[in-house]
Parts: sequence; C-alpha cells; structure tokens
Amino acid sequence: MFQLRKLPFAQESLSQFISAKTFEYHYGKHHQTYINNLNNLIQGNEFENMHLLDIILKGSGGVFNNAAQVFNHDFYWDSIAPQGSVMSDQLKEAIEKNFGSIEKFQEELTNKATTLFGSGWCWLVLVGDKLEIVQTSNAQVPMSEGKIPLLTVDVWEHAYYIDYKNARPSYLGKFYEFINWGFASKMYEQAKNKGMEALREYISNLYA
Repeated sequence: MFQLRKLPFAQESLSQFISAKTFEYHYGKHHQTYINNLNNLIQGNEFENMHLLDIILKGSGGVFNNAAQVFNHDFYWDSIAPQGSVMSDQLKEAIEKNFGSIEKFQEELTNKATTLFGSGWCWLVLVGDKLEIVQTSNAQVPMSEGKIPLLTVDVWEHAYYIDYKNARPSYLGKFYEFINWGFASKMYEQAKNKGMEALREYISNLYA
C-alpha cells in the first residue's frame, strides 16, 4: 500500500509562492485523497503489489487516474524548491539548443500552460535526445507516450486558486522563481543515461 510522501521542503520556505492554506488543501487533502483512492482500488487485485509506474502504464479508469495523480503530484513537489536552485550546464545547453534561449523556453512553457483548457499539467520532457514542452489533460502523463518528464507545473485550479484566483499567468510567473532546477538537471542526466528506467528509479526511491 502507498503512503503520502513527505514534502521535500519546509512549507514555509515557499510561502512567497504557495500559501499554507493551499498546501493544506492541495497536499493535505487532494494528494492524500489520490493515495487513499489508489490503495482502495488496488487492494486484493493484480495491481496490489505492482510498481507505481507499472500501475500507471497498465491501469485504466479509476486505477489509472488515481495512480497517475499520485505520481503527478509527487513530481510537482520535486519540481519546486526554495529560491536559489541552479540548473546544470548540460541542461542549460540543451534548453538553449532546443528552444533558442532560457527566455524562449519560459515563454513557450507559459503559453502552453496558460492555454491548456481546463485542468491538467505542463511538462518539460525528454523524447529521444530532444527536449519538448507538452500539455496533458486531467491525470494524463507523458510516460504513456514514451516521453520522460524532467519538470512539471500543476495547472489544476486547486494548485493556485486560493492564492492567485483565476490568474493562472500570475501563478506561472511566480513558478519560475521556485523551479527546482537541481531536480530537473538530475532527471535530465539520468534520463539520458537510463531512459525510462530513470523514472522507475525515481518512483522506487519514493515508494521503496
């Protein structure tokens, strides 16, 4: 059975980005509910002792939705950090090669995250040796299309509405100040070397 992972930072360290009230609902209620639902849905069946990545790739309906949302939130918490995180030279070079500049990367991510209709996620992913920015709706994940996530931003309203109301661009603008580039850099290096296995190892470290 899965348990709600601990946040990789002190909540107050992100108070300029996400309020305590948002954490109370987003982490304490929404993320916890996905964990609870997943445990209830897999109890006593083929998924009960399966790796979370395999549940996501093989599941459907409620099993997929809750398993994917557990992963999506885990990855989002690791994608943000207190100010001061720096990307590696390798990731910086790759972003500049694929998007033209860090500023153009930010513009594209903002555009795709802002124009995603309804609820979902916006991701920086590795596809082969190329970086892309992709949208996924609701609980969908890049791995279903063989794309390896390096970074994500949650654009479900519960991620930002308490703090930013319906101003998704304001939330995204603040997001850039708190990106965990160290995490994205590590994922990039491991994804290049190990492919999807890097993601399996990431999940295994959360749910040993």
